[in-house]
Amino acid sequence: MIRIGMLHHRKDPRTVLKSYAYAAVAKAEGADFFYFSPRKVNFLNRTIHAYVLEDGDWVQKTVPFPDVIYNTGSPMKLSRSKQIVEKLKAEIPFTTHSIGNKWSVQRRLTEAKEFDQYLLPTEEVKDFATVLTYLQKYEKAIFKPKNGRKGQSIHLLECLADNQYLVKKDDLDSVYTKDQFQQLIKDSINREPFLIQPYIESVTKSGAAFDFRLHLQKDGNGKWVVTTIYPRIAPEGSIISNINNGGYTNYLEPFLKQEYGDDAFNMKRTLEHFSLSLAEHLDQLQYQYYEERLDELGFDVGVDKNQRLWVYEVNWRPGCPPAFYLELDVVKLMIQYAMYLAKEHKKGEEEPVKKLTFDRPIIGITGSAGKTTTKAFLASILKTRLTIFDSKDNWNTTDHTRQHAEEINDSHEAVVLEYAMAYPGVIKVHCEIIQPNISIITNIGLAHVGNFDSDIKGVAAAKSEIIHGMDPNGWLVLNADDDNSRFLETENFKGVIRTVGIHKSADYQAKNVTYGEKGMEFEMKLHGVNHAFKISMFGEHNVYNALSAIATADMLGFTASEIKEGLESFHHPVRRMRVYPLPSGVTMIDDTIHAHPPAVKAAIDVMKHIAKGRKVALLGRMPELGDKLEEEYQAVGRYAVDNGVDFLISYGYRADEIRKGALEAGLPEDRNVHFSVFEREECHALLQEILEPGDTILIKGASRLSLTETVQFLKQNQKEK
Repeated sequence: MIRIGMLHHRKDPRTVLKSYAYAAVAKAEGADFFYFSPRKVNFLNRTIHAYVLEDGDWVQKTVPFPDVIYNTGSPMKLSRSKQIVEKLKAEIPFTTHSIGNKWSVQRRLTEAKEFDQYLLPTEEVKDFATVLTYLQKYEKAIFKPKNGRKGQSIHLLECLADNQYLVKKDDLDSVYTKDQFQQLIKDSINREPFLIQPYIESVTKSGAAFDFRLHLQKDGNGKWVVTTIYPRIAPEGSIISNINNGGYTNYLEPFLKQEYGDDAFNMKRTLEHFSLSLAEHLDQLQYQYYEERLDELGFDVGVDKNQRLWVYEVNWRPGCPPAFYLELDVVKLMIQYAMYLAKEHKKGEEEPVKKLTFDRPIIGITGSAGKTTTKAFLASILKTRLTIFDSKDNWNTTDHTRQHAEEINDSHEAVVLEYAMAYPGVIKVHCEIIQPNISIITNIGLAHVGNFDSDIKGVAAAKSEIIHGMDPNGWLVLNADDDNSRFLETENFKGVIRTVGIHKSADYQAKNVTYGEKGMEFEMKLHGVNHAFKISMFGEHNVYNALSAIATADMLGFTASEIKEGLESFHHPVRRMRVYPLPSGVTMIDDTIHAHPPAVKAAIDVMKHIAKGRKVALLGRMPELGDKLEEEYQAVGRYAVDNGVDFLISYGYRADEIRKGALEAGLPEDRNVHFSVFEREECHALLQEILEPGDTILIKGASRLSLTETVQFLKQNQKEK
């Protein structure tokens, strides 16, 4: 039975009312539950002098260490026992982790960019001039404590005529002269740090200020769910909807019907989708920064007259919703999530990688992109110790696999192969010829999606043939960051699944990914020890390829030193993100082996990071996109412009749709040109005309376009200027 310990700064659970609810729900969910404070922990014999609820009363008992700790109470007061808490945290999973104050959350979201469009421009108030600047720009502003709680000390500021200022606090309006107003601001920021942000008019039809509280929790499967969404309406004359300041709540659906009429359903779905997306995003950021997971979040969101959402605040301890039945929902989800954490922690401790039951590793690699590079990384590592057979470059058809079957012999201690496909049933044939016992699926993307009725799930089903065709007790490596990999058919796989990732939690997680002088650098823990790795290829997408290779090698027992040695001796595959300095002072990126939208965007990302001057992109057609062609081509054009491409050349049949997307994104026609495949010489002439020392040019397109001819042309004709 799972043991849950509730850690609180107060010694006696009778002074913490919610402890009763947690103990009762834990019992109903089949878990042992006890309450304790830090000073009652004995590390010598791994016991805790705790309180257990029996027949409605708390009884003191000595209990073993818990499997998971629900850490509640005041972080400031618990910090007095920091050494004890940190020691517990090092060996027992904690449910709850602080995301910081309002300002640190704002900065984190702003830096990550994904949700910055929903954030109010916010600044820490250092002096009176900051306040005046905001009032001049926005007319009305919110002035609130940086570490405030429960809506306390929030002021609405407004500049009136004759150098006077209106200050609204709660339901009280006060008018100040400029000197009085300056003194108010000065006294406030001397007392504690304050933030300022524009005032958003989020009001009901009757004129009452309101916002939505979006309450999110992790469930018993470790997934984010919406606990509740409810409106909070400010009392008459006030701008503060917080319940502690007289605000009141309403049921969501009647409120939406009243305020939004026929748009009520869409608004509800918008709020639900937004809250889940933001919770997942913050959870990923927390893991990136601190290797911690969040369990519960509350978002206060306003809606302006254009129905645009604005995030007012993010709360990591949002408190129970003001309804008794929802309070029990909150407790139930918390207990279920605690039990999930305990099980996952035990699984990690008790389930080492199973030993292979076959003579030698036979590794099959598939995926929409990255197969050849992953194979090259892995082969380079395995060669540090083993005699291996690895397929040449992109020899990955079923005919190639038949040829490999004849060439592999007893001298090969490991086999590393690529399995490509363009239609259903192809990977099944690969596996019938040579059955892998280790499989890597790099990602599920849009390559060949036109052959599957433009349905990404069809691509995933075809890639899943390697799961069904491999040794059922083997090992499978998947990309945790690839959203489409969720469509892979892993339900009945009985072997070991390991994941790699950068942004989401994974078994093999890269941290601090950066661009170095000659490639990518990143850190990763192997068996609890942090290691720094380098690869001689640019791009985050190539870090994923390296991670799949590292994970497989680690599972096979290769040491960190052997893995690093293999990565250092890695042979760069041809026409894949090769960076050449040309004599003219132009930098050329040759990535002409394949092209589909995510790969093109990844190549643009690389150019953005390594280019020091103008960025020129020659982008060729991307085959087999089916009904998605126009949409995806235009999206690539917009992406190029949004990421700083200064001159775009589209090349090949229908590639003028890329040009169209770039035009929509604002790239002028004189720097946005299209050529057909019959105009290669004209294309080369234009490149000779426009390229200047300091420029970086990316050449990316489908293999059948033979853009290698353009690469060779530039190598031969871009002489020193």
